[in-house]
Amino acid sequence: MSRIQARFDRLRAQGRKALIPFITAGDPEPGLTVPLLHEMVAAGADILELGVPFSDPMADGPVIQRASERALRHRTSLRQVLDMVAEFRRRDGETPIVLMGYLNPIERLGYGEFVSRAKAAGVDGVLTVDLPVEEARDALLPSLYEAGIDPIFLLAPTSPPRRIEQADAAGRGYLYYVSLKGVTGAGHLDLEDVARKVAAIKALAKLPVGVGFGVKDAATAARMARLADAVVVGSALVAKVEENLEAPARIGPEITALLVAMRRAMDAEVAPA
Repeated sequence: MSRIQARFDRLRAQGRKALIPFITAGDPEPGLTVPLLHEMVAAGADILELGVPFSDPMADGPVIQRASERALRHRTSLRQVLDMVAEFRRRDGETPIVLMGYLNPIERLGYGEFVSRAKAAGVDGVLTVDLPVEEARDALLPSLYEAGIDPIFLLAPTSPPRRIEQADAAGRGYLYYVSLKGVTGAGHLDLEDVARKVAAIKALAKLPVGVGFGVKDAATAARMARLADAVVVGSALVAKVEENLEAPARIGPEITALLVAMRRAMDAEVAPA
């Protein structure tokens, strides 16, 4: 059983939902990434998403694009990101880590080399934004399955039933539902529409469903927790990094405060009456 599945099983038994924060590796500088990961776990994170910086992101809004640019100025590579995961694992052997990024850095490293290094580092899941299920079957899935690493797929508001079924059959760990059209951090959530779509996904899928894109505060996280199995928060956290570039010692406390508030609100929302 993967760490991701084990974490969802434990949360389900507790009647709780997963909080999944995202940060970009190497932002604002590589030495802060691993300490931030540990601080997020202490603040209540159940699963960590670690962004691999890329020069031409297609699904990321301005906040995360600028985070990638800052990380790339420090020459943060996929190899370095894997080294960060290995460093994190020296203190934490339980919290699942998902790498989120784009196919190009993986192709440059080589599928076999990437999967081998990811397994050795302690990566639990891989979400490749621009790799659809059809192409992943031949390119990456066999190696991930063999290594025991969960491939995670995105679903959009426009995903038809067949696409949901394909992502559920090929994926492991959880499905990531993009709750609005557009890029990360954009738009205003229509929670009624999200509720309808998540219910439709759950009717077709066996995997847990996480919701992200647009979760900005504790109140939104709480309402998402009522609808889905996991709440993913990214841009709101990366914005805390950007707001404190001149005072990096404040980044950890700012991120911690937001995650603690989200964790409390989520637990209160789904607590038995």
